Parts: sequence; structure tokens; C-alpha cells
Amino acid sequence: MSLAEPAALPVAVSAPPRLNLMTRFTTRFKASLPAYLLLLPSLVFLALFTYGAMGRVLIDALYQRATPRAPLRFVGLDNISAVLADPAFTGAVINNLIYAIGTAIPSIGLALLFALALARTNAVTSALRAALFLPVLIPMVAASALFLFIFLPNVGLLDYYIGRFLPVLPNWLGDPDIALYAIMIITIWKNAGYYMLFFLAGLQAVPEDVMEAAHLDGAGPYQRLRYIILPELKPTFLFVIVIATLNAVTQVDHVFVLTQGGPSNATNLVLFYIYQQAVEHFDIGRASAATLLTLAALMALTALSFRTMANRESGP
Repeated sequence: MSLAEPAALPVAVSAPPRLNLMTRFTTRFKASLPAYLLLLPSLVFLALFTYGAMGRVLIDALYQRATPRAPLRFVGLDNISAVLADPAFTGAVINNLIYAIGTAIPSIGLALLFALALARTNAVTSALRAALFLPVLIPMVAASALFLFIFLPNVGLLDYYIGRFLPVLPNWLGDPDIALYAIMIITIWKNAGYYMLFFLAGLQAVPEDVMEAAHLDGAGPYQRLRYIILPELKPTFLFVIVIATLNAVTQVDHVFVLTQGGPSNATNLVLFYIYQQAVEHFDIGRASAATLLTLAALMALTALSFRTMANRESGP
């Protein structure tokens, strides 16, 4: 009897790597297709009205039109050079920096105080939160019209009460030295309640066991605030600072209603300067160049803030 040769064992043949990749990609795409379809309308509007508009601004900044009906002429970076050399633009940038610092710091400080005072949830704090958030719901134009009556010379509420203690009544919106600070009051009044919501959310993330341990160790309210609460709120601070900076550049309704950039360009902000170039002077190229410069500055500031936030979260 002869021994038969053992049969060869079947060898599993694996599919080519490329085929596996294609199969996995197709499977994942089919699984994610409903999500992509739900996002599609938002992506279309985002592409048309955000990135499309940015592309149009970039193109317009490279051209110039002498008159509204004259043909476009390619000028390269001349519009940007003209904007940078314009004293009105420089003044608007300085005004905007003062306005951003003068509104962001008080708004964020008040918002933090409100959040710390109203952190515990009960009927009274809920009512106070709603009252502080109410200015956010009022449109900026309506709020500006309201403050116009408050700032009216001789008959406004400010002059009625504060004027009793002053020998000379100030012209809140007509004096170049104080007009910018007067419109800052509106922004602080509107934004403090809005930023308070972010700090309330940030306080919810502070570990309770750490707070209790600090309390048992004898740490007072100031020590808990200094060494536990404020370090835990650093990401919230960074986010709110970015939001406050964007608001300082993009909110200009009160300038339209109250001062029109005056007196003597004392309240002329960057966005109002862009409006003047585009609508009043019909210089689309210079308006687009100013928009590009503003957009570049905001994107750089936002990227720097979020990078700092990411570095803090990742740790050393």
C-alpha cells in the first residue's frame, strides 16, 4: 500500500490592497451619504454667500473703475496701497482699536461678574439672567434709537440727572472727545449679557470635587477664584475675546443711527469707512481692499487665538 501524497492546503488569497481601500471608502461613503445630503443646503449657501463673496472681494480689490459706467481697469495692489496711505483709514483703524479695547474689557468683566453672581440656579437668578440677557434681543438699530433720546443735549436722561452735578453740560454725541466713548456704552450694555452665557457654561465645567476640596482646605472665595475658577475659564476667556473682537469690527449700526462717523470722524470705524468708500464714493476697488485688509487681520487674530487655545488644551 502506497502512501498518498498529502493534498495541498488551500491558501487564502487576499484581495488587493487597493480593492480593500475602495471597498471601505464606498462603504463609509454610503453610510455617511444621508449626513452629506443634510449638510448640502448649508454648504451651498456657505459657498455662495461666504466664500463666493470673499472671492468677489478679492477680484474687485485688483480693479478700479474711474466712473460708475467706466470699464474696469486692472491696477494690481494699487488699491491696497491707496487704502494704507489714506489718513481716514488710519484714523478708522485707531478708532476701532480704541473701540474694541474699550468695549471688550468692560463687557467681559461685567459678564464674568454677572456669571459668578448668578451661577446658582433658582427662581431669582433665572429672572436676573433673563433681565441681563434682554438687551441682546433688542436690535442694534432700536437700541441706538433708544440711546439717542438718552444722549440728547439738555433734554436727555443723562443731562437731566448728571447735568445737575456739572457746571457745563457735555454734548455726548457732538463732542469729538467723548462721542466714541458714548457709543461704547451701547455696545457694553448689549454684549455683557451675551458674554455672560459663555461664562455660565464655563462655570458648569469647573470640577465640583476640586472646589469642595479647596473649601475643606480652608481656601476662601478669592483664593478659589484666583487658583481654580479663573484657570478653568481660560478657554472661555479666549473664545469670548475672539467673539468680542469680531463684534467690535462688524457692529456699526449705532454709528449709522447716532453719529454717521462724526463729529470730525471721531466715531468713524473701519466698517463705516468701507461703507463710505463703496456707497458714498462708489469706489468699489478701495472698499474691497479695505475689506481684504480687515478680513486678513481678523483671520490672523482668530487663528492665533484658537492656536493658543489648542496649545493650552494639549498641555506641555
